[in-house]
Amino acid sequence: MPGSTGETGRRTRHVDDPIETALAGIKFGSDGLVPAIAQQYDTGEILMLAWMNHEAVRLSLAEGRVCYWSRSRARLWQKGGSSGQVQLLRELRDGITRHHARGR
Repeated sequence: MPGSTGETGRRTRHVDDPIETALAGIKFGSDGLVPAIAQQYDTGEILMLAWMNHEAVRLSLAEGRVCYWSRSRARLWQKGGSSGQVQLLRELRDGITRHHARGR
């Protein structure tokens, strides 16, 4: 059974999942968002600035295809859904640690 009971009698959760570890290290704003800068992996060219929430980060790391939060539409979106210009995740950096998509 995940977790254990601490001194206070409350159940605590052990974070062994790399995606949950990555999410725990990201400082999301009071609106639940964090800015995300997409860069071309081989040249470092900045492609765009977008926003991510917890679920966007989780999906990006789990699927290897970048997912963002659209503030204007108030929903998740994946780049390339209509244009075909898909962004694949090579790595996610939170300023300190590098996190890789599963299977990469």
